[in-house]
Amino acid sequence: MKSCLICKSPIEPFINFGNMPLGNGFLLPEQFGDEYHFPMRVGFCAACGMVQLLDQPDRERMFHENYAFFSGTSRYMAHHFRAFADQVITSRLPGKDPFVVEMGSNDGIMLQNFAASGIRHLGIEPSKNVAQVAIEKGITTITDFFDADVARRIVAEHGQADAFLAANVMCHIPYLHSIVEGIGILLKPTGVAMFEDPYLGDVIEKTSYDQIYDEHTFLFSVASISYLFEQYGMEVIDVQPQTTHGGSMRYVIAHKGALPVLPHVAAQKKKEQDIGLHLPETYSRFRRNCESSREHLMALLRDLKSRGKRVVGYGATSKSTTIINYCGITPDLVEFISDTTPIKQGKFSPGAHIPVRPYEEFVQNYPDFALLFAWNHVHEIMEKEESFRVGGGKWIVYVPQVAILD
Repeated sequence: MKSCLICKSPIEPFINFGNMPLGNGFLLPEQFGDEYHFPMRVGFCAACGMVQLLDQPDRERMFHENYAFFSGTSRYMAHHFRAFADQVITSRLPGKDPFVVEMGSNDGIMLQNFAASGIRHLGIEPSKNVAQVAIEKGITTITDFFDADVARRIVAEHGQADAFLAANVMCHIPYLHSIVEGIGILLKPTGVAMFEDPYLGDVIEKTSYDQIYDEHTFLFSVASISYLFEQYGMEVIDVQPQTTHGGSMRYVIAHKGALPVLPHVAAQKKKEQDIGLHLPETYSRFRRNCESSREHLMALLRDLKSRGKRVVGYGATSKSTTIINYCGITPDLVEFISDTTPIKQGKFSPGAHIPVRPYEEFVQNYPDFALLFAWNHVHEIMEKEESFRVGGGKWIVYVPQVAILD
């Protein structure tokens, strides 16, 4: 039996996705024989409320000099992070010469807004290739994994921070205790930590099980985040639901008693109680919903194949790895996956080895159906791909349920 990564209580899986490859582990044919897999089981800790992977690959396998995700490739996310930065600048940076630190700063998509405003900043990004992109844009960045020791080094060199930021990063880290300890060390007495990650409530409600993959160690709720930070003398003072990544939550954290706690926090905790995020049976129901979704998607794909229809995947996302491998989608069902990221093009999807081809091949020869793996960007994509629809193309989606969109 495993122990909870947060409170050390015994924990057992409520769903087992089987042996799963790395979500971003796109590979060449000569690498097929050495492809890495791990047992992807997910558990719920009734003691502290945290949903988590029970096994996870070493971080160096996931975040390295060939990491295949660049935040700046999405126009929508660039707008989102600009708005995030504006909120921090206008409401959370009092005083002279403010200092902002971002963990997992990727290619600088958010910090570039602080740099443009002349605000002192520091990005911490463990993947060398994406960190280099930020550095070339003039964004102060170090290549490292943030923890309490790194926080002490930053304070010694730069002083304490007014704001510590992270976006879709906290949930990636199994050693959260050292992260939270580091945040407490780094923040000024009235400083704030603001971070956002996929929200457990949305995942349960929408059966968006593709939010679970190797990099996502945790699925957070307000209750579980409150439990964690209270161990280090901090508290949640605000929560702000976001539409990004199919439903995320932005948490605002401060030293306990330093800043007012807004009413949204208690309201969201009550909502979590109402929908049963504290109950084991909620996760048993979620497992059954995942199994049902898998059955319906595979029945649809097999039917389309039997009728001679072409299906192409849209978006070689990390999330698509879970869908493809859990459902058993093979290259005979999905011809290829279209993606705009050069580092993925010409490679093959993790596990199932479906070809990943340039976006231009999608446009030049539209399929009958496009399986929307990047469903969290559905509005941006539908606007971009109006010609596909007008030409008779149809979209296959699986969140919140399997359906065909005209």
